[in-house]
Amino acid sequence: PSAMLTSRGPALCTALRRAAPGGLSSFHSSARRCRAPRVAVVLSGCGVYDGTEIHEASAILVHLSRGGAEVHMYAPDVPQMHVIDHSKGQPAEAESRNVLVESARIARGKIASLAKLTTADHDAVIFPGGFGAAKNLSTFAVDGKDCKVNREVERVLKDFHKAGKPIGLCCISPVLAAKVLSGAEVTVGHEEEEGGKWPYAGTAGAIKELGAKHCVKEVTISFPEAHVDTKNKVVTTPAFMCETALHHIFDGIGAMVKNVLKLTGK
Repeated sequence: PSAMLTSRGPALCTALRRAAPGGLSSFHSSARRCRAPRVAVVLSGCGVYDGTEIHEASAILVHLSRGGAEVHMYAPDVPQMHVIDHSKGQPAEAESRNVLVESARIARGKIASLAKLTTADHDAVIFPGGFGAAKNLSTFAVDGKDCKVNREVERVLKDFHKAGKPIGLCCISPVLAAKVLSGAEVTVGHEEEEGGKWPYAGTAGAIKELGAKHCVKEVTISFPEAHVDTKNKVVTTPAFMCETALHHIFDGIGAMVKNVLKLTGK
């Protein structure tokens, strides 16, 4: 096999020169330009009721992997608002946890403080949902439209927006963009509960009060939807804002990730 490769070497080089108008140097420089998109994923803890929704984080990571992205994970190094016993759905009064430490469970230990996240090192950023986005990344769970956003989260959103780099958010996390990015268009699904199918539909009203535009989108149709705000490069999808089968959630997140990667231009 090595002899065959050697004998074909000149012909291969000739073919490459013909394929690359600028010669081999053009071919190699073109290859260097086709690097994988670098995407930051911002976590808010570990567990739907007091941190990141784990299924959403996992779906995002799977779709990013399938899309060929290089992923780096971050979380703010701050205490959680509180700790929820997920078996009871009640606060564990005697416990306290750190958002970065808990997020490391999802990241398999490969995670950095959100303070280290910069636009220079990434082509896009994605925020999974879970109540942590409304409790640890902001105070939305307590203060609604009057909420405050974690300082580093606000910095990251504004920096990526200013740099014209895409921002992906799902489930409850679009409220972060609604609060920080004036006039952004986002979706959290439907605006009515519809008999419990959309239990958090009231969030759409709060998004409007924040000055953002809410766009109704589906989860359970044949082609799950994500909303793409092309002007602001903000991509959102409802995910677990809807009570539906897990595979519908997974597919909707896939639509969001696909559009984020497309907007990177990589």
